[in-house]
Amino acid sequence: MIISWRGCVALYIPELVAPGGSLEKLKMAILYGADAVYIAGENFGLRTAADNFSKDEILRGIEFAHCRSKKIYVVINAFLHDKELGELESFIEFLSQVKVDAVVVSDFGVISYIKKISNLNIHLSTQNTCLNSYAASLCKEIGINRIVLGREVSMEEAKIIKDQTGLEMEMFIHGSMCMSYSGNCLISNYVFNRDSNRGGCKHSCRFLYQIDGRRDYFYSSKDLMGFEFLLKICHAKIDALKIEGRMKTPHYLATVVKAYRAGLDSLKEKNEMDWSQIGELNKIQTRDYFGGNLMTKATEESVFSKGKIDKAEDIAGVVLEAKKGEHLLIQVKSAFEKFDHLEFLPFRGESIMLEVLHMMDASGQPIDAGKTGSVVKLPYNPNIESGNIVRIKRKK
Repeated sequence: MIISWRGCVALYIPELVAPGGSLEKLKMAILYGADAVYIAGENFGLRTAADNFSKDEILRGIEFAHCRSKKIYVVINAFLHDKELGELESFIEFLSQVKVDAVVVSDFGVISYIKKISNLNIHLSTQNTCLNSYAASLCKEIGINRIVLGREVSMEEAKIIKDQTGLEMEMFIHGSMCMSYSGNCLISNYVFNRDSNRGGCKHSCRFLYQIDGRRDYFYSSKDLMGFEFLLKICHAKIDALKIEGRMKTPHYLATVVKAYRAGLDSLKEKNEMDWSQIGELNKIQTRDYFGGNLMTKATEESVFSKGKIDKAEDIAGVVLEAKKGEHLLIQVKSAFEKFDHLEFLPFRGESIMLEVLHMMDASGQPIDAGKTGSVVKLPYNPNIESGNIVRIKRKK
């Protein structure tokens, strides 16, 4: 989208695409500022451990998104055999009926089959490893609308592919990185007989290995963080920025989506970067960050050799209800106590810090601690809404 700024033609603001590992996370992503959310049904995806969506949940997710002028993309990125295409037909018919905005597909055969039986918009999955304009031109010939580029592609290369083909380009901007070319890792197949291209990846790249007596995490990549490149990405007119993480926590999702939304909005409204959001991105549980291949090719410095992930701040809960003048009803995700300092993350604007001075259980009885899995009541605050996450900084 091209935004005018103070009477001048200014920046091309890309769509922000977030992961939806469950219906709860889908809603959270949209409320915190995602323009589109990608999800998977119970079959045909690559995240078998995620809380994949039933047909009813897909319908509810689309209704939630569309009434807020947001989009839903359904991932069908497993590589399928002939016998599975018959099962796919009814699912495609269902997606057409509920007006999903696009499907994200890897397999050219599956793409051909979907084009034959539907008019759905098709995005090429990163699993297909599209890295150049010739491959993209082939995609255009067979009716693909958008390409989710491999993480190996730089921003400059993405602009060239877009200029030469006219197709929409989507790039990963934040999250876990694969040590291999996207869609071409076979370690999980070899070690565990689990196919990474059919939803069985064991993340073998994250394991500790020994080579010639040296023990290290040779294949484990640092996490991508492309926030600092947002202005250059807007100038390159990349169509969409994708956040990785359908299996990540609600804390990760809310924090990352909100930070990138704030960054893009700052460019749209002020034509300047909001550098404070990098501090927000450092509050989540993550590996060390690096810029991936967005500007320069990744080197040996991209290897994350620590093995363990440092934890900065934790999610304490989610606001279930903000009853005006009465209370905040909190679903406790991680135990907290009276006199702890909680940080409420609103959908827009700066976070709100509150000390827990008064706390009650669901029946209204005073308590000194909120136990994991329980529901507690805190005093009402007019700046806090239902759906806001609550963070707590743990004492070391």
